[in-house]
Amino acid sequence: MKYDIIVVGGGSAGCAIATRLSEDTECSVLLLEAGPDYTDFNTLPDDLKLGNNVWLSAYGPHNWGYTAQLTPEQAELTIPRGKATGGSSAVNGQVMFRGIPEDYDRWAEWGNDEWSFTNVLPYFNKLETDLDFPGDDFHGSSGPVPVRRSPRSEWMPHALAFEQACVDLGFRISEDQNHPESTGVSPRARNTIDGVRMSMALTYLEQARHRLNLTVRGGVTARRILFEADSTGSPRAVGVEAESGGEVFQVEGEQIVVSSGAIGSPHLLLLSGVGPADHLAGFGIEVVQDLPGVGQNLRDHPAAAVLYLATGDKPDVQAPVIQVGLRYTVEGSDLRNDMQLSPMLMTSEHRPAQVEINDDLNYIGMSASLQLALGKGELTLQSADPHVQPRLNYNYYQEEEDLRRMREAIRLGVRMAEQPCYGELLLERIMPTDEELESDELLDQWLRRNSGTSHHVSGTCKMGPDTDPMAVVDQYLKVRGVEGLRVADASVMPDCIRANTNATTLMIAEKVSDYIKGGR
Repeated sequence: MKYDIIVVGGGSAGCAIATRLSEDTECSVLLLEAGPDYTDFNTLPDDLKLGNNVWLSAYGPHNWGYTAQLTPEQAELTIPRGKATGGSSAVNGQVMFRGIPEDYDRWAEWGNDEWSFTNVLPYFNKLETDLDFPGDDFHGSSGPVPVRRSPRSEWMPHALAFEQACVDLGFRISEDQNHPESTGVSPRARNTIDGVRMSMALTYLEQARHRLNLTVRGGVTARRILFEADSTGSPRAVGVEAESGGEVFQVEGEQIVVSSGAIGSPHLLLLSGVGPADHLAGFGIEVVQDLPGVGQNLRDHPAAAVLYLATGDKPDVQAPVIQVGLRYTVEGSDLRNDMQLSPMLMTSEHRPAQVEINDDLNYIGMSASLQLALGKGELTLQSADPHVQPRLNYNYYQEEEDLRRMREAIRLGVRMAEQPCYGELLLERIMPTDEELESDELLDQWLRRNSGTSHHVSGTCKMGPDTDPMAVVDQYLKVRGVEGLRVADASVMPDCIRANTNATTLMIAEKVSDYIKGGR
């Protein structure tokens, strides 16, 4: 059978795209996912179903298990990405947080005029049902993804103390972090209902599974995109070579949409002969299209945490710990809202990997996440074998301004913890030391040894105009120089946004679905 559309990757973007495109009953859609596909909520494993203990989910069995170099001092940090239908939305912290208008307006200024804030706002509204702010200009009331903020009556003591510490230090309270003018301390908007992670498999895909024109196949690994020359001699994508249960086979499609995430999508393009010609030739891969930007421009949010030993017993493993956060502008920065600071327990996916945690004790952290780093990394092949993971180098802290802003955020986290509202909650600071805090040089060294990622990798197949030699796709997300092939997920972002990335990934999926339906 030949499908009208093959969507490669059943993560956030893939679930949304397959659902939207299959609304047209005349369009046959095949969705391929490398991980398992759980079709019955009652048999969904707890690590995917239960959303509050993100550490158990992110580092559980449904994980690709990538490793990456963040700095020369940290050469092999585990990078969790979800491997199941729903992708990373099936294992993430469920923060449904948008970038600020300047993020998308910058994309437009760089030659992607379709992606200005006013052009993307309708798609943010379309994807959600905001249970707290229904029906206004900046929120949706009928989308697949429910969004809720925990009321303060449900907040844990460390969350209440964090908000008070922010106020004590002069930050304002903003009830809606997704308002375009928001800054300050806010309740977290999350796609979590009664402790259940509302992944894109449970929201988007669930409403479409009954459609006869949609086929969902789990446990299928895409090995490469298949190409033929069209009438002009240009390459055209015509199918996918895939593997399942040890069998290699081919499926045909009129159009191929790669939505395998900011790691999986560039990896698949490279394996398929789309990428830097010299790099591909080094692995004996036939070059289909020389695109030097594939795998470059790797963006993320560097993160690090001040860690404290806390009073009392540690909370229940499924306690709702993601309840509040601070979005602000680092002093001296000309990038608005370029930092997030959040309280953290050890059930967080940001639990520091560099410290031995005693699971019998209680800890509280102050987690800083740099929202618009100046530095960038890269993804490259290690082998032409699709089962060998790519090499990831995040290349953190090559820019002094990135280090300076992180130093300031870590020191702010310490000042937060010194406010009276935390007096009965904290016992002692574990890291960094007083000596490290007092010296820029020592604190820089500490950051290089103790940073992690915020798990918001993006930018590795960035969109841009033909005048940008590093652009991989145009603003309609068509791969440059190739017919019948698009990429649609976090990899197409020209730069990281100043927020968690899942909401923007879904917006991208909604927008490209309209492009495909409209023949653009």
